[in-house]
Amino acid sequence: MDLTRTAYGTWNGGRFMHFGEPLSEERFISVLRHAYDSGIRTFMTSDVYGNGAADTMLGRALEGLPRDSYCLVGMIGHDFYKGERAGSKGFPRFTDAALHKPGDYAGYIEMATTKELERCGVDHFDCLMLHNPDYTGFSSDAVWKGMERMKEQKLAHRLGVAPGPANGFSLDLLLCFERFGALLDWSMVILNPLEPWPGRLCLDGAEKYGVNLITRVVDHGGLFHGDVKPGHQFATYDHRSYRPAGWVEGGLAKMERMESVAKAHGLTLLQLACLWNLAHKRVKSVIPTLIQEIGEGARPIELKVDDLASLPEVELSAEEVELIAVAGNNKGCMELKGGSPSHQGESLPDRWQLNAELLDVAKRWGVEPSRDLVCTHKPAA
Repeated sequence: MDLTRTAYGTWNGGRFMHFGEPLSEERFISVLRHAYDSGIRTFMTSDVYGNGAADTMLGRALEGLPRDSYCLVGMIGHDFYKGERAGSKGFPRFTDAALHKPGDYAGYIEMATTKELERCGVDHFDCLMLHNPDYTGFSSDAVWKGMERMKEQKLAHRLGVAPGPANGFSLDLLLCFERFGALLDWSMVILNPLEPWPGRLCLDGAEKYGVNLITRVVDHGGLFHGDVKPGHQFATYDHRSYRPAGWVEGGLAKMERMESVAKAHGLTLLQLACLWNLAHKRVKSVIPTLIQEIGEGARPIELKVDDLASLPEVELSAEEVELIAVAGNNKGCMELKGGSPSHQGESLPDRWQLNAELLDVAKRWGVEPSRDLVCTHKPAA
């Protein structure tokens, strides 16, 4: 089965990624099954979530269901088998030169894929994605020959790339499309009405090379779920507590200008965000983060699943799409990851200087790095 319009990720529920209230193991599995029972048919997991625990729980939730009744997306990329965790920075990518040489990549990919399949209790992924690649991951023939081998061995039917975890990687994705577009079926990208930038920079490349897009962070940190209000208290471990001050209030003010479109079509705000994404070229699937917020008045995560599962077949007009994009314009709001004109010095796993290769990509796609890839919203002194 190919990816469907709506999808569910095992980062939901806060158990493996720090958002809101972490669900108990029992409820985590129950919500996964509820997503299936509600009509969601695509499920995505990463081997690094809980060092395999998310895979195992997903396998338990889907156990006994016909294998051809759902699409399973696996993600590999962080070597938690051999690498050591670097605190909040997580585990190193398997392409770290201290762990593996290019000649080892194919063997690692096969090992990681096989182990993740075993944890999920299945014999193949409908799509296997390279998760949070470094520059080598985006650009290396050895990496993608290893990924291609997973299709040849029928361990995966499709291949994809999933940049992250933060936003950016625009030129890197375009380079990956150019170089490996014949292998790529899917790519993940951050996109929502409050974050049209920089995700829209990749759309033409995806169109040219026939790469379908699955969009994450559709809910913009929970704002489109409706239970994050001004003054919302985030737990100290919650990733959203690191966002700039005022992001909730600023986002809600922009959303007020979009509510008329939602009302005109009888949509919830999350459904509006999903349909706005799906109105873009090559965006074929949406995978918002579903969060059980802490505190009184928080909506149960099960209702958020229902909201996503009941996404109607509505097409927004070109005028409505642009109205929302203008209202949510966020260009220059943050420092971007990946190839960046503001990065100097040694390459990091998630950030590196613009080299000649990436600058050539920018020219081919009409991207001006000093204009299109820089943070212009400086914090107040």
